[in-house]
Parts: sequence; C-alpha cells; structure tokens
Amino acid sequence: SRRPTPSRTLTGQLVLFVTRCCVCDFENQRMIDTATQPPAMKGAGRISSALPAASPNWWVRAMRRFTRNRVSMMAAGILVGICLLSVFAPVVTPHNPAKQYRKEGLKGGMPVGPSAQFLLGTDSNGRDMFTRLLYGGRAAFLVGVVASALAVSTGVAIGSFAGISGGWVDMLLMRVVDVALSLPTLFIILMFVAISKPGLGITILVIALIGWAQPSRVFRSEVASLREREFILASRSLGVSSVQIFTRHVFPHLIPLIVIYISLGIPAALFAEASLSFLGLGVPPPQPAWGAMVQEGIAFYRASPAQIMMPGAAIVVTVVCFNLVGSGLRDALDPTVQR
Repeated sequence: SRRPTPSRTLTGQLVLFVTRCCVCDFENQRMIDTATQPPAMKGAGRISSALPAASPNWWVRAMRRFTRNRVSMMAAGILVGICLLSVFAPVVTPHNPAKQYRKEGLKGGMPVGPSAQFLLGTDSNGRDMFTRLLYGGRAAFLVGVVASALAVSTGVAIGSFAGISGGWVDMLLMRVVDVALSLPTLFIILMFVAISKPGLGITILVIALIGWAQPSRVFRSEVASLREREFILASRSLGVSSVQIFTRHVFPHLIPLIVIYISLGIPAALFAEASLSFLGLGVPPPQPAWGAMVQEGIAFYRASPAQIMMPGAAIVVTVVCFNLVGSGLRDALDPTVQR
C-alpha cells in the first residue's frame, strides 16, 4: 500500500490551513497599511532619492479638505484682503503715514473725525488714521511671518538633530529646551529689547528666540518615532548616511507639522509685536505699528474712540483669522483624518 502524503493527513491539512491564513493575514495587513499611510510614507520603504510620486496628489487632497472648511476659507480671504491693502498702501491711500496735517487734521488741538479727506479721522498729531493702519499692517505681517518661520526652523533643526542622534546628545539638547521653557518669557523679551536698540529686526529676533523651544520638542518626538521605522532601519543597513536619511525620508514627514506650526505661530508673534509696540519697545516711531497706535490713542479715547478701536480691531481680527486658518490647515493636513 502507498504511504499517505502529508497533505492528505489531518496534520498536513492543518499546517496548510494555518500557512494560508498567515499569508492572507499578512497580505491584508500590508494592503491596509498601504491604504492608510499618507502618500509621503508609501514610498518611504523604497530606498530612493526622489519623493514618492503620490505626494503631490496628497497635497492636492489636503488642500481640497481645507477649501471645504468655510470658516477657514473666510478667514483666509480676510487675511488676503488685509495683506493686499497693506502691501499696496501707497496706491490705496494718498497720504503719508508720518505727515502731520496740523490745519486740516486738528481742530482746537483735538483730532478730527472721519471725513472725505480722512476716512477714519486723524490721531493726536493730525496724521491720517487709515493710512497709518495700512502701513502698520506691513510691520505686523512682516514680524509675524518672519519670526514664526525663524522660530519653527530653529525648532526643526534642534529637535530633528536630537531625535535622529539619540543618546547623550538627545538628553543634553532636551535639557537645554527645558531650561528655555522655564524662563519667564516677558522678562526675557523686555531684557533683550532694553539692552539693544528697539527696532524691527531686534523685535523679530527676540520673538524667534523665545518661540523655538516648544516646537523643538514636538519635532524631536516625531523624528524619534520615525527613527525606529522599518524603512529607516533598512536605509541604515544599506549604509545610507544620517543626512541622506533625514533629507530623503524623515523631512518629508515633517512638512505638514512645519506648515501647521508656522501658521499657528504667526498670531502669537503678531500679538507679541503689538505688545512690545504698546510698551514703546517695538517698532520705533514715526513708523506706524498697531500696538503703538493703541497706546497713543488712550489719552483721547473719549474725544476720538476710533484711535483705540480701529488698531485694536485690526489686531483682534488678524490674530483670530490666523488661528482659524491654522486650525483648518491642521485638520486638512492630519493624515489620520479620513473624509
């Protein structure tokens, strides 16, 4: 009689069944991982010098999700309008923000109200409020965008270096971050500005110096988690340098976080600039700044409430709109959000 083959016995059938189940489960899990990963991750397992071809499509889908957020789109439209008015202020208004209209702009030493010549009235020195409001927006947007970008760039550099290095380098840099976070922010700002000469450049530098610590911890955690992924380990086993690993495989995963942190850091930097200008430590006069305009209008808030209300409203609207845009970008760029 012929001996039975293993496939015909009960044990052989069980072995085949378990093997097929394991193979099917592995294939299903691989398909699920591929479908749920953001496009920047899908090609990360392949050691390649180019970004995945699906990355542009992922950004397009993210922007479509953002455009479906009506509140964020409305806020973005308001910001674009304010930015365009500030940039093209010489075309929008014929007045000089530093020129004092002593005859037309003052009556009995008091500022005049809105008129055809002065749309929002004048300040205590006879200068056009509407013109100064538009030119003040230039300083606010410049400080907000540049200071936020510098702070996030510093946080990305320090956090990424700590996360990808690990060991004592990671521990040392994180202790430096802890010290930076423990320092009193307002005291540090006032000390730096008081020691140096107040100006637009020093304002940007001081705001950037106090804003890098918190993002660096987030980027360090993200890089540390990516460092243990399979495609990073495969790159190291093939002898790829740490710089190439970071630029090819790690940094593309950080781009959504960078966009989110910059958009959410702009209102904080803008508000810090307005606070410094209100204290007389920000943008030096006669260059207009929204915070300085609020401070100058306090003495005339009864005779001309617009001197406080208009720059104050500009600060509030701009900060709120930037926060709404940042929240919309965060939801649109979150790879875990499925719509």
